[in-house]
Amino acid sequence: MFKKLLSDTVIYGLTTMLMKLINYLLVPLHTEVFTPDSFGIVSYFYAYAVLFNIIYTYGMETTYFRFATKKDDGGQAFNYIQTSLLLTSILFSSLLWLFAPHISDLLGYANSEIYVRFFALLFAIDTMLVIPFANLRILGKAKRFASLKLTEALLTYALNYFFLVSCKEIYANGQEGILTDLVRQFYDPNFGLGYTFLANLITKAGIMLLLLDKFLEIKLRWSWSKMQPYLKYGFPLVFSGIAFAINEVSDRQLLKLLLPDDFYSFGGADYAIGIYSANYKLSIFITLAVTAYKYAAEPFFFATADSKDSPKVFANVMYYFVIVLMMMVLVVVANLSWIAPIFIRSSSYLVGLPVVPILLMANVFLGMYYNLSVWFKVTDQTKYGAYISFVGAVITIGLNTLLIPIIGFYGSAIATLSCYFTMMVLAYVLGQKYYPIPYNIKMISFYIVLTGIFVLLITFLKFDSFAENFIVHNSIFAIFLLIIAFVERKFIKQTANSIKNKLLKK
Repeated sequence: MFKKLLSDTVIYGLTTMLMKLINYLLVPLHTEVFTPDSFGIVSYFYAYAVLFNIIYTYGMETTYFRFATKKDDGGQAFNYIQTSLLLTSILFSSLLWLFAPHISDLLGYANSEIYVRFFALLFAIDTMLVIPFANLRILGKAKRFASLKLTEALLTYALNYFFLVSCKEIYANGQEGILTDLVRQFYDPNFGLGYTFLANLITKAGIMLLLLDKFLEIKLRWSWSKMQPYLKYGFPLVFSGIAFAINEVSDRQLLKLLLPDDFYSFGGADYAIGIYSANYKLSIFITLAVTAYKYAAEPFFFATADSKDSPKVFANVMYYFVIVLMMMVLVVVANLSWIAPIFIRSSSYLVGLPVVPILLMANVFLGMYYNLSVWFKVTDQTKYGAYISFVGAVITIGLNTLLIPIIGFYGSAIATLSCYFTMMVLAYVLGQKYYPIPYNIKMISFYIVLTGIFVLLITFLKFDSFAENFIVHNSIFAIFLLIIAFVERKFIKQTANSIKNKLLKK
């Protein structure tokens, strides 16, 4: 049981690491090509993309996991849910396309309707890919899932580089030739950041072609009576998802609305959003671990939910999940001074670096929430997910509104941390009432508090030389590892003996 979860997590983990690493290479590319103002616009549009993706899928991915893992499904969930998503995607994207000029004006970017129409197509294609990818995860085809996701990341980066660097250089070079003539046929230097959206659209269409065999398996089916149990399960997840999207991306929107014009000497709201968004991406390391774990854990949780040992299994998984994340947080914070310039090429973005430890811990609490949320998914009480996310949204909006005018994007980081911490606590308290799981709260709390103390210690211990910072900060991390090794010595010894015995048998 654990072996399957671990092996899939490793595959998804390595894939997600490479995929995110490739995607995060877009950060130095974009921050080098675009000013913080332009980068802020890209981040602003993609922030809305999170919300629209939730509306487009209306909880059907989790619903598919729940029903497709039942023995009597017979492929019904795949056909009915995919048909439903196809019909609603056509409807939603048609509305976006039709009202694109009004939507771009509403967002505060007049004459940007082409971007809205790109997203209308992008949302539809992305939605059509959700269930085929989920099907690969249920069938345990982690390697194919991984290869497709890597292809997607590589193609996205390649197209961004092609449009933003190669075409720009060829166009500006002015030399006569077949290549220059070809580029001038389609390339418009004034289109600028629009090429980032176009690159994403082309990539998604390409992945759709690579999954053609899955689409050919679909038997278009529609029946209101058949869809009712799916919609009943998934509908609360829509509200949960929307509230979660507010938690995830409203900080950028609220920064634009609430940040005083003269708050920062280096620029206005779009500039600040660009800096905050670039530094937010440095929480990649925790995001990688959480995403990889989520890919493997969702089908695992649903498949093992009916086992009598499942509560104990879920508790053990949570415990070691937290330990791994705590180690990751501390090693990133200890080495942030040299990691950050690798991902953020322009020094003008580094002013936002102090928000990174806050956002790293926020993503830890989000990962813990994913673990704790298993109870309302396997007991079909998804309404509680909506309630918890709604509380999180209220906290996010309230704290952003209160803190942004006072401390700028630091207020957004604190709001994110507070939101995910509260959601985690609520998921635990309600879960113990409706689906008790024997989590080792005492030791989990110990590791979280210890990590927090060491993070503060590293943050305040600053030296003039790089060598001093590196040695002292990583010495603190080494002490943390020694504490873990001492506390978990029994588990480490058992694991080492188990590996040793398996190697001897071979």
